[in-house]
Amino acid sequence: MSSLDLAVIGNCMIAALVDRRAQIVWSCFPRFDADPVFSALLDSPEGRPDAEQRGVFAIDLLGMVSCEQAYLENTPVLVSRMTDAQGNVVEITDFAPRFKHLDRTFRPPMLVRRVNPIKGRPRIRVRLRPHYEWGGSPPNHTRGSNHVRYVGPQHSLRLTTDAPVSYVFEERPFVVDRPMSFFFGEDEPFRSEVDTTAREFLDQTLDFWRDWVRSLSIPFDWQEAVIRAAITLKLCNYEETGAIVAALTTSVPEAPHTGRNWDYRYCWLRDAYFVIQALNRLGTTRTMESYLAYIANIVDDMDAIPDQKDMPPLFSISRSPDLAEREATDLAGYRGMGPVRVGNAAYTQIQNDAYGSIVLASVHAFLDKRLIRTGNSALFVHLEKLGERAIEVFDQPDAGPWELRTKAAVHTFPSVMCWAACDRLDKIARAMERDDRAAYWRDHADRMHRIINERAYNPKTGTFVSSFGGEHLDATLLLLFELNFVKADDPRFIATVDAVGKTLRRGDLLLRYDVEDDFGRMHTAFMICGFWYVDALRAIGRKEEACELFERILRLRNSFGLFSEDADFTTGELWGNFPQTYSMVGLINSAVGLSRSWEEAF
Repeated sequence: MSSLDLAVIGNCMIAALVDRRAQIVWSCFPRFDADPVFSALLDSPEGRPDAEQRGVFAIDLLGMVSCEQAYLENTPVLVSRMTDAQGNVVEITDFAPRFKHLDRTFRPPMLVRRVNPIKGRPRIRVRLRPHYEWGGSPPNHTRGSNHVRYVGPQHSLRLTTDAPVSYVFEERPFVVDRPMSFFFGEDEPFRSEVDTTAREFLDQTLDFWRDWVRSLSIPFDWQEAVIRAAITLKLCNYEETGAIVAALTTSVPEAPHTGRNWDYRYCWLRDAYFVIQALNRLGTTRTMESYLAYIANIVDDMDAIPDQKDMPPLFSISRSPDLAEREATDLAGYRGMGPVRVGNAAYTQIQNDAYGSIVLASVHAFLDKRLIRTGNSALFVHLEKLGERAIEVFDQPDAGPWELRTKAAVHTFPSVMCWAACDRLDKIARAMERDDRAAYWRDHADRMHRIINERAYNPKTGTFVSSFGGEHLDATLLLLFELNFVKADDPRFIATVDAVGKTLRRGDLLLRYDVEDDFGRMHTAFMICGFWYVDALRAIGRKEEACELFERILRLRNSFGLFSEDADFTTGELWGNFPQTYSMVGLINSAVGLSRSWEEAF
């Protein structure tokens, strides 16, 4: 049965998910949002035998009784040590090559699997079964002396190996009596010796990631958790354009049998502020700068379309706003729970928080002196246009932060984000010594602040509420202090934090909201909401309680230290797309806020 106890390997061009049997069960080629040639994660009806499994790259140890797995320290290189009933042991090292070569970053769409015999005479069977067109098209095969080609309708891939090709092609068991390597990637000839290349690629990839981790700024406490989250966040970065995807998968249900199956292999503008905040705290300025450049390109795109007033809430990794949604009917779904969706119809929604998200993220381009690609007057002009749109829509209905598909209201969070757009434009203008523009944006921000205070606060409950004139709560209200809309000691905010805890908390986790939506009520908790609650508790002076809760939430990570989007608040089982950038960002930001300083620790 499929589970989210998965490891992720990657190189910021492609990524793959590896299960507890060392099988690659998900990977899209040649980039994150492309066709999943390994799709077994979403094609796993109950009871399907291995012989019928497809969309998988398995190296099976015959008679296996255990598989111990771990990342090599401070890297996304995974080692799986498999033992059979006779005590024979084989080790598989999985990685995607990434290192500096000729002053450039070498990160091809390629997976490398290196197999080493450790003890005895282990026998393995290789099952390499890519599929094309979302499970609808098995490949044709051609083979050579040391490779097999997998030819699809639009794309061809190649395995190059120094293992016996006939055994691999026929899926026939054989003894591993020497190191063997498997390179899977684009259909290009391999022009170097396989074993030597595998060893060199591995050594250089390890060096790259360890140097990258060495450059991080991390808190004293929870270092291992933060490092793993940082590496995972980096693996969700499509480095060619700077985009950071919400997750590497599509259609893992948010909860069992709910139909809440969405494609998250895209870049949500809502995530931008939180992601930039985490990257800044980690000191990963290159990644932050390239992500800001991706966002700046979106701003330029919108300025080039004068007739389009509303900012789409999400984009592809190459900035296409057209993400038409369809169902991939040839895949059964995670544990047979379809549908499997490709694309995301939320791109057509009105989500008014996008303007604030872009401006908040872009502030760094103007204020952070470490950056090479800094903000300038042209970018400021573009951002001001977004600010003008924020003024127009801050008190207008939208789909809200939770992307409701059939309901609209004037939601508090988007309204506050529109205010934040004007508030931060004031700060940018002052940094640019544009006093006239600073005064303009300050006047609008103050006016919007007064209106939101009046309409988003419910005097009967004594709390802020999720929509103007409403009475319900949602977890984004925990961010009012984080966004500088209120002070932490504001009695209204303290009362709101208390009310959110009483209303939305389930065990150690939080629901997004507790009202019916298009699909009924929520059955799992949204991981980042737990981290927002931790941050809010710390802000209002309940730090000890926040630390204890944070520690308990960390225990819900899978065996490899990773989070998905959601978790069952009773069992702790992970649900939703994986690995979830939002969840890993929440972990990083909470750890930084709670940790002792290095000076305090010594």
